[in-house]
Amino acid sequence: MRPDTPADHIAEAERLLRTAAQYPQDDESLLLQAAANLELAGDRERASSLYDRLLASEPEHPALIKALQAANLWEYGHEAEARALINGIRTSAPSEAAPWEIIAETLESHDELEASHECFTTALTLLLPEDDEVPYATQPLLTGRHRVRRLLGLAHDDWDTLADRVHTAHTPDVTLDELHDPKRLWVLGSDNPAELKAEIVRLRSELGSYRSALSRPFPVAVLHWPATELAELVEAYPELESEYPTHPSHLTDIEASLRDLAATGTENLGIVTGTVPSYEAFAASEQSSPSITDLLPQYATTLAARGRAVSWPPAKGAPCWCGSGTAYRDCHGV
Repeated sequence: MRPDTPADHIAEAERLLRTAAQYPQDDESLLLQAAANLELAGDRERASSLYDRLLASEPEHPALIKALQAANLWEYGHEAEARALINGIRTSAPSEAAPWEIIAETLESHDELEASHECFTTALTLLLPEDDEVPYATQPLLTGRHRVRRLLGLAHDDWDTLADRVHTAHTPDVTLDELHDPKRLWVLGSDNPAELKAEIVRLRSELGSYRSALSRPFPVAVLHWPATELAELVEAYPELESEYPTHPSHLTDIEASLRDLAATGTENLGIVTGTVPSYEAFAASEQSSPSITDLLPQYATTLAARGRAVSWPPAKGAPCWCGSGTAYRDCHGV
């Protein structure tokens, strides 16, 4: 059951903090979840302390943590600090979508619409591929920019058209123009039954989209073994050699699997990187043998649930997921 009251959120935060102490290798993801629950419980000062703790530990995703800290600080009266963090993020131009989305929505929620629009636009310029394929993580940037432009009264451009096309692929009954109509809030106070009924239909559609997103809290992940780990794995468990005949073929299979999933409409795809000690510990926790191939997808799902997945495909110009150091578009993205 998902927490619904402040007490529930505090209890969930405490559970996550205990889990983080038990699994320090995953503490960044777990502490972020704990901070989110503290924010929902109204304990923003304690959440801020968790963000500071993470930033002091050389985290894997510093821009994301700074963005969340900025949003949190602004909500409880530390606007100047929040603005400084937001300006720093904009200057550093992260290659992840999430920090951009958070700071743009923070600015939007505080009526800084022009600055919010600039953030959304800059992020899409950096991250949107040259073709019309929009990565899952980038879709909220398109949607948010469309919403802010409607609030600013700006004419549609090509990205607005693309945003509506992506949206209607999942929610064909309601366009983004309808969802982002600034007059919708006024309609909710109308005495006209027809207007109210139409708005209820729109809200149900929007809620359906949110529920769909919530139903998949972590990516559909494919398991990746670096070359040294795979060699150690196959040497220790020869039964897995049929699953992984060579490392190059393993990498090719990963990319092919992800492309097949994307072609069938599966969203929020990711890659998790395995290590032999971690896999052996997982097998032991499942009272199973690491040589059993059916355990591999379960291990991948567990890593994804613990926040270890990296979004696929990589952002435009980002290094390939395989670790070659070459840009994705010149490596497995060819």
